[in-house]
Amino acid sequence: MPALFDPLTLRGLTFRNRIFVSPMCQYSSEDGLANQWHDVHLGSRAVGGAALVFTEATAVAPEGRISPSDLGIWRDDQAEALAPIVRFIRRQGRVAGIQLAHAGRKGSTGRPWENRGAIAVADGGWEPIGPTSEPFTAGYPIPRPLDSAGLAAVVAGFREAAVRARLAGFEVAEIHAAHGYLLHQFLSPLSNTRTDAYGGAFENRIRLCLEVVDAVRAVWPAHLPLLLRLSTTDWVEGGWSVEDSIVLARRLRAHGVDLIDCSSGGNAAHATIPVAPGYQVPAAARIRLEAGIATGAVGLITTPQHANEIVAQGQADCVLLARAILRDPYWPLRAAEALGHAMDWPAQYLRSAPSDAQQRATSRAGGNDE
Repeated sequence: MPALFDPLTLRGLTFRNRIFVSPMCQYSSEDGLANQWHDVHLGSRAVGGAALVFTEATAVAPEGRISPSDLGIWRDDQAEALAPIVRFIRRQGRVAGIQLAHAGRKGSTGRPWENRGAIAVADGGWEPIGPTSEPFTAGYPIPRPLDSAGLAAVVAGFREAAVRARLAGFEVAEIHAAHGYLLHQFLSPLSNTRTDAYGGAFENRIRLCLEVVDAVRAVWPAHLPLLLRLSTTDWVEGGWSVEDSIVLARRLRAHGVDLIDCSSGGNAAHATIPVAPGYQVPAAARIRLEAGIATGAVGLITTPQHANEIVAQGQADCVLLARAILRDPYWPLRAAEALGHAMDWPAQYLRSAPSDAQQRATSRAGGNDE
């Protein structure tokens, strides 16, 4: 069997293969609510055969959104709107995951196809928060520095969002600490120049991230996995580095994180990033080896052969696809055929499947209820 289609077990949950749908912002919600767009977007990826289907970055507070059109889970009705999508993913024998996120100083901005600049309060925006009053870059809003009460509210927001996510049926939670959003802002010395217990030394800069992890792990069932997306480097001299990520990953493992989703960048507008197929895989491989924790590789992984090599060579435990699976929701089915693996297909699609395809069971396979 190709390594890409080996099962993967994290805690008490077994994934049918090692193809995960990366969180991808859709900027298509109203008041944080999932709608028919999310039904189709997420549901089609489950039909396509990926073992784990993640929601986009889902805000834990209204001011935690990137744009006014972001998905949210700071209210019960938002969780209720996600529950039917979770049930559909489960009926496909796949696992539903949610990425819990807070945009911090990169919030209150427009949808990328309209305007990435700041949105005024009068136009539906808000005052974002951050480690300091320094904006991300020119044209972004000026954030309000978090005080002790604000920091506690952030931690509580993640904890309460995790409770709602589990009630909605999600079996995997991922904490977003990458791409220049709030937790990354605190991790990186480029954006965190505070002089209190949450800034300065490495131990202080990782404090908020660990507090959030502890809060989520305390309410997330012990038999279900907790992931964390990390920007493994800022790609800027003097910024957050792969070496920092290795040290943090060891700490995260001790605090109950099961897999590091290894991305990079997003916190420095002037960073020069050597984008190429698999450009973030070496960081995933180092963290896996040196921190002793499972990792996921992401970043311009487009071919079945490349994805299989990453897993087969032990560079990562899974691959997270974004653009490739955005272009083709059925990428896993095509990858299985390309690699000579008999994949399970929905009964409705069997007439177009390879002759050795298995009929997909629609029972609750691929995950475990409490």
